[in-house]
Amino acid sequence: MAEHFWWGVVVILLGGAANGAFPLPMKYPRHWKWENTWLVFSVTALLVLPVILAVGFIPDLGGVYRSVPARALFYPIMFGFLWGIAQTTFGLGLKALGMALAFSIVAGLGALVGSLVPLLWVNPADVLRPRGLLLLGSIPILFLGLYLYAQAGRARDREHATAAPTAGPSGMSFRAGLAICIFTGVVGPSWNLGFALGGDVITKSLEQGARAATASYAVWPLVLSAGFLANFFYCVYLLFREKSWRLFAAAGWAREGALGVAMALLWLSGIVFYGLGAGLIGRYGTSVGFALFVSAQILSSNTLGILAGEWRGTTPPTRRLLVLGVGIIVLSVIVLSLGGLFKTS
Repeated sequence: MAEHFWWGVVVILLGGAANGAFPLPMKYPRHWKWENTWLVFSVTALLVLPVILAVGFIPDLGGVYRSVPARALFYPIMFGFLWGIAQTTFGLGLKALGMALAFSIVAGLGALVGSLVPLLWVNPADVLRPRGLLLLGSIPILFLGLYLYAQAGRARDREHATAAPTAGPSGMSFRAGLAICIFTGVVGPSWNLGFALGGDVITKSLEQGARAATASYAVWPLVLSAGFLANFFYCVYLLFREKSWRLFAAAGWAREGALGVAMALLWLSGIVFYGLGAGLIGRYGTSVGFALFVSAQILSSNTLGILAGEWRGTTPPTRRLLVLGVGIIVLSVIVLSLGGLFKTS
């Protein structure tokens, strides 16, 4: 058991690091605009790869979908579409604030909302038990970390600024980018509800002969493909508005497209590794494992953001504020996830 636990820890840390690194390739297109790269990422990560995994690991996938009640398909699709809207705004937040700042805000809020909503929905009485009290205790810690981190971000932009003191990396104001990331963090956990309400699909997959470790792949095309729609429509709108669809046929398209595919592989492999690692850890996979995953996401995105120059030229006080904010956000995730050590009512 101990051997499996530590292997699970390693796999989850690798998954969190990969998931936190997925926006990095967006920094290196030479010709494509945001919508070109994000569309390739979305097609690969939300449409192609989930279908390949589901078809490859779920026996008679079509039969699974035909044999479950309509509501078992409707709810994952509905919450997947809501999550897709948040995934689109996450891409805009990355462009506005940079990967380090955007990822920390979205991951921290997502961890809180993703735990609080299911608790209130399924076991509201647990709010006053140890699990709920730890969750409530994590809220002020998280808000303090987000406040300090936002202050560091504002200081960074002031120190980087020349003509436009409040402009972020994309030219969008810091306040607008922050609002986008907060929206994403609040709405983003919709995908958790989509997977949680796909239990009938998973059960039928097991009956059809799927393995326990891969049965959830049957839900992926429902949630992620629905999420793809919002990303697709917004990208197409930008492609025609900016006339950037022509860039798909311009010189260097193969290199630019490979960056979008690399984003998809990093993002999806992170989720796959988390699922495998949580299974190896066992009963604490969704508590201790989740804390490790989110912490690794935040630390990975911040480390890579710093190496990519997002905080270059800032003063020592600003960098100290950055480190303090990140540390407090990670602490809030740990406190939040300790609630998973307690049984629900």
